[in-house]
Amino acid sequence: MIIQSSYSNTPVWKDIHVHSELPAQLRPLKEITQNLWWVWNEEVKAILETLDPDEWEKSGKNPVEMLQNLQPNITENVVNNHELMRRIQHIYDNFKNYMSIPHDKERPSVAYFSMEYGLSHVLKIYSGGLGILAGDYLKEASDSNVDMTAVGFLYRYGYFTQTLSIDGQQIANYEPQNFGSLPITQMMNPDDTPMILTVPFHDRLIYSNVWKVAVGRINLYLMDTDIEQNSDYDRSITHQLYGGDWENRMKQEYLLGIGGILLLKKLGIKKDVYHMNEGHAAFINVQRLRDYVVEEKLSFREALEVVRASSLYTVHTPVPAGHDYFDESLIAKYMTPIVQKMGIPWQQFMDMGRANPGTNEKFSMSVFALNTAQETNGVSKLHGAVSQKMFQPVWKGYFPKELHVGYVTNGVHLPSWATSSVKALYEKYFGDSFFNDQSNPEIWKKIYDVSDNELWALRMHLKKKLVDYIRIEFTEGWLKNQADPSRIMSMLEEVNPNALLIGFSRRFATYKRAHLLFTDLERLSRIVNNPKYPVQFIFAGKAHPADGGGQGLIKQIVEISRRPEFLGKIIFLENYDMRLAKRLVSGVDIWLNTPTRAQEASGTSGEKAEMNGVLNLSVLDGWWYEGYREGAGWALTEKRTYDSQSFQDELDASTIYSMLENEIIPLYYAHNSYGYSYEWIQYIKKSMAEIAPNFTTKRMMDDYYNLFYNKLAKRSHILQANNYAKAKEIVKWKEDTASKWDKFEVIRLEFNPNQKVDFDNSNKEIYGRVVIDKKDMACDFGVECVVVDHDTMTKEPQFIDSYEFELVKKEGTLLYFETSKSPNDPGTHQYGIRIFPKNPDLPHRMDFAYMRWI
Repeated sequence: MIIQSSYSNTPVWKDIHVHSELPAQLRPLKEITQNLWWVWNEEVKAILETLDPDEWEKSGKNPVEMLQNLQPNITENVVNNHELMRRIQHIYDNFKNYMSIPHDKERPSVAYFSMEYGLSHVLKIYSGGLGILAGDYLKEASDSNVDMTAVGFLYRYGYFTQTLSIDGQQIANYEPQNFGSLPITQMMNPDDTPMILTVPFHDRLIYSNVWKVAVGRINLYLMDTDIEQNSDYDRSITHQLYGGDWENRMKQEYLLGIGGILLLKKLGIKKDVYHMNEGHAAFINVQRLRDYVVEEKLSFREALEVVRASSLYTVHTPVPAGHDYFDESLIAKYMTPIVQKMGIPWQQFMDMGRANPGTNEKFSMSVFALNTAQETNGVSKLHGAVSQKMFQPVWKGYFPKELHVGYVTNGVHLPSWATSSVKALYEKYFGDSFFNDQSNPEIWKKIYDVSDNELWALRMHLKKKLVDYIRIEFTEGWLKNQADPSRIMSMLEEVNPNALLIGFSRRFATYKRAHLLFTDLERLSRIVNNPKYPVQFIFAGKAHPADGGGQGLIKQIVEISRRPEFLGKIIFLENYDMRLAKRLVSGVDIWLNTPTRAQEASGTSGEKAEMNGVLNLSVLDGWWYEGYREGAGWALTEKRTYDSQSFQDELDASTIYSMLENEIIPLYYAHNSYGYSYEWIQYIKKSMAEIAPNFTTKRMMDDYYNLFYNKLAKRSHILQANNYAKAKEIVKWKEDTASKWDKFEVIRLEFNPNQKVDFDNSNKEIYGRVVIDKKDMACDFGVECVVVDHDTMTKEPQFIDSYEFELVKKEGTLLYFETSKSPNDPGTHQYGIRIFPKNPDLPHRMDFAYMRWI
């Protein structure tokens, strides 16, 4: 036998977490850090940094991890520091008082479903604007005392960490989250075993751990499939945000929808309104339909009435290509068992996800959401109109402007995105009640009471903090990834807080046109290299790993930034996250946004800049279409000049250069004897007074209640009362009307919109009459004139106006309509007459979009 000199297998390493045991006096601090209230409470973060500045930085400013790693000598010093303990007690008292305020019972309760939530850089369950918006919305729900419960996923790897290679190529690094050091709590059973959610898929069961994130007074429940009960194939469902192929996307959306509703049922939670944040969550209504059919013994149509009455669908995507479409085979694989329990034919279910029922179109999650939700909204005024046009094919016979699709313009959570120094200014001048009434324009007018000197000093303070942040936080990363350290250090020295700083930071998708500034490099070089009026551009952002175009833009900008004439003048910061975002939206002078027109649904980064006294330069798209005020920022027109996008890009780039050269730079450098521009400060004050109050999540939350939640809850309660009597009545009416729709007959049609006609010698001012024989139909009818123009370019009719005829008489089954109104819009138009069914119990015409043109 040969005895080897060395013989060993590969080590098997397992995690072990050794946490410091906090003394009893500091446990209130642990309780606070387990609730994300600390994210928008500056005093908590200040205390944590005071406890141990080194550990605060080492933990990545993660309070949970920091407290876990505090050394005994540190905690002993804190406990013996009476002033520090007094401050901790004061914070804890404020926290308990905040948490003790009950939900506003006058407002309907809401269940909110989203694929991602941007709450803190510590919790990586977001990728971009959609998630940040959802996170801000939960924070506002807490501040507004709203009874809301949210559902999502706890991703093991979250969204990627971005680094740049030597040649500027984006590298996506997926780093696992250590759940033990996150501000989350695992849900447990009464016997202290982990709560496991069981979700039936088509051929197996999927198991999930359930975690709770306390967002102030709001609970967010997250599903996590990375557990031993699942196969490796299913454990990966919640590994990555938007990761994998189309089947993994189906599994994620199935789990969010079907599993999300089952989770609320398991927790005993039932709400008045169910809000789908994007089409990803549309399958919540599959499970809800199934439950009403199986458990409440309603017919499918009755169940659909009840589900629709309490559902809201918010769309964030302005182009059809951005919505999810699944092949019928994939839908059938996952949905066949649950559809069978609904008791409807397979074709009927598929058609609920098609704009053109009866075709072989793919199943659209958005169309399914539209067909199962009473209300739908875009996320800005312009996006609402774009959404109406995009969704018009679902309701044929109606024009986009007639659709019920509304809008609520996105806002931002001011306490999260305004820096501590900015919030201190607000508290000083706006009063103690400001944060409870932050969308009140009258309060914001007090910004004019702030001296110009004080406001300029604040802006310079924030700019210096950004420059310091860049130098400290990114030196190490840049040195690691660049070829020439000395060149990088000289570049960092060029970063100048006294220069006009312009920020462009967002998800790098091609439609956001990050390349626009580099259309004319010679002209750009003249702008940034003027020694009297220095200008610097700071870029940051991630491109989706599958988006080659977006990654190409990053590489192009990095390459340009390394050219000698742009070194230190064009800067790209890697790994854009919520921490860097907050520094940028507060530390630059101008926030630049250049989207392709009508493709920016809302955008919120510019709104965050507004809250910090940063001015916007943007295309009139998304929120800026509503926000722009002359003398408070700058705007490129919302109208296209060229059909060719390349020509339009050149024109927009030239316009931006001209604005910088002729307006913005001279305005910024028109320094007075105090060393700043008086005119620039007036721009800031007007921006904060007239724009900022309109774009808070406080205003946004109020809009959702006033426009959608209240009326949904009211109608939903009516439909469910007395064993769903009203829902059953409406279904019976719809079935009767649909089955007999082709039976009614138009007996008489006399209409001359150009002149009044004395049909019966009555001398009445009548322009038209219609007589209908309704036969044995139970429904009422409406008759209306629709006026259109034909677009000379598209050859499509453009809606101008509509007006309804008056029902003046009934004789047996005959209905007599007449109108004394005629079109009053000057010009040559076309008109048509259409008949539609009427029922006062319907929420809007698209709820039962039957129509006949005559």
